[in-house]
Amino acid sequence: MSRRIIHDPNRDGIDRRGFLECMAWAGAGVLYTMAGGVLRSQTIAPATLNPGGPRGEFTFVQISDSHIGFKHEPNKDVTATLQEAVERINALPERPDFIIHTGDITDLSEPSQFDTADQIMRSAKAGALFHVPGEHDVLTDDGKGYLERYGRKTKGGWYSFDHKGVHLIGLVNVLNLKPGGSGLLGDDQLAWLQNDVSGLSASTPIVLFAHRPLWPIYPEWGWATDDSAQAIGYLKRFGSVTVLNGHIHQVMQKVEGNVTFHTAMSTAFPQPQPGTAPAPGPLKVPAEKLRSLLGLSGVSCTRGQNSLAIIDSTLAGQTT
Repeated sequence: MSRRIIHDPNRDGIDRRGFLECMAWAGAGVLYTMAGGVLRSQTIAPATLNPGGPRGEFTFVQISDSHIGFKHEPNKDVTATLQEAVERINALPERPDFIIHTGDITDLSEPSQFDTADQIMRSAKAGALFHVPGEHDVLTDDGKGYLERYGRKTKGGWYSFDHKGVHLIGLVNVLNLKPGGSGLLGDDQLAWLQNDVSGLSASTPIVLFAHRPLWPIYPEWGWATDDSAQAIGYLKRFGSVTVLNGHIHQVMQKVEGNVTFHTAMSTAFPQPQPGTAPAPGPLKVPAEKLRSLLGLSGVSCTRGQNSLAIIDSTLAGQTT
């Protein structure tokens, strides 16, 4: 069963009532297909894919918020759920060109936790693996361990690369955070971003990815990035821009002109919907309900329309 968001009184592409009905709590990843400069997404579950459907120029997978090392309710085995996510990727009918992990690989940025995550992710059948850090990956040493492992060829952890005509940009917005505060890119990274895209044609499709949301979902919980508007401003001249984030452990999507914002679900645990709890954090659920709340999510956007279609498929085999 799928639900389509059609009630959009603010004309911003978000149906608050429908969104709250459709939202999945946590998941294993999203498969993206690039075709004609437009990014489309679908559930990572072989039973729901359409092998006979339109073929894209390439595909990639986004995984987020694995929190390896987390051992509390509602999920005391986050290693197993990350492994299950990888197994679902490996069961896809076509191997994705690459995987992007949008942060919080670990729960406490310990070397052993990174080692476990790396071992699992190396088993994924994909062309390459790219990372950006979450705040949990830079807890103990201002990100030195993360950068030594994943960022040796980057400038401060941020970087860009081109793939089959698409320009992809990984940003870092989890350093120098204030307690409970929003993300921050900073002047150096913003200047780099402006220069990075300055020589590109406006027809170049752009994919931007970072951990914390690059649009203000719920600043009261830090679900925003203070200087994101400046970053997005550098991209508004491009005809197709897709912005991918994690951090909030649930799917939300917004379209502003040619820019599509999408937040991914977690492979570890659910979080409350914005403003429905005193603070963000792991949402405790009965053990028998956990697999029905961990799952897979696909979101599709039709260019030129405000409505979004969200399909959630749980690890218990349900669709909502």
